[in-house]
Amino acid sequence: MEGHRSRRRERFFEYGGQGFDDAGLLELLLFYALPRIDVNPLVRRLLERFGSLEGVLTASREELTAVPGVGDRTAMLIKLLPAIAGRCGGELGVRRLTLQSPSEAGRFLLGWVYGETEERVYLVSLDALGRVLECRDAGRGGRGSVEVSVERLLDCARDAGAAAVILAHNHPSGIAVPSAEDERSTRLIYEALRDAGVTLLDHIVLAEDDFVSMADNGAFPTVSGRYALFAE
Repeated sequence: MEGHRSRRRERFFEYGGQGFDDAGLLELLLFYALPRIDVNPLVRRLLERFGSLEGVLTASREELTAVPGVGDRTAMLIKLLPAIAGRCGGELGVRRLTLQSPSEAGRFLLGWVYGETEERVYLVSLDALGRVLECRDAGRGGRGSVEVSVERLLDCARDAGAAAVILAHNHPSGIAVPSAEDERSTRLIYEALRDAGVTLLDHIVLAEDDFVSMADNGAFPTVSGRYALFAE
């Protein structure tokens, strides 16, 4: 268990909050309230009860301690975060994470699919300098397939004001190899986004601690290991 916690902490130091979804960030927080037990069941209960990380952080002490497994120590730690953030306001702004190569994008995205047992699709929106604007859940499926709506991808990119996007999905089977269907659907998505003025830089397939970039495989133009849009 300590090995898992150490890896999660190192991922946070490398990528910050951008490398985690709500469950991953809440898991990290609860490591320090409950240092000797598996916190994942409690993470699930809290997110099911309050709907999101924001919902957990804004819940009252009474609401939090009504959830099995949450005592005063855990409730205090959870409530301390918004109190500190409110005191500091905008003074804690940080430089945005930059993704300019398939390897950077793949390592970043591994944190978003950790522990997933169903296929999920994510869209990373980037600005003109390759900085991450947001990473959004863009589709879910079963253990072996997922439906992707081009309209939803376009909406995500436009909402974020993206100059370019990176598509990603996981293979719960544990094999990070693009299928023939992945390649076919990627071509269609690439063309649809291009026609709408959005650049698709890559489609990354993830599985456990491994990933494969379709840009590295020749499906998208790259320059010396970097995405062409950001090449000097």
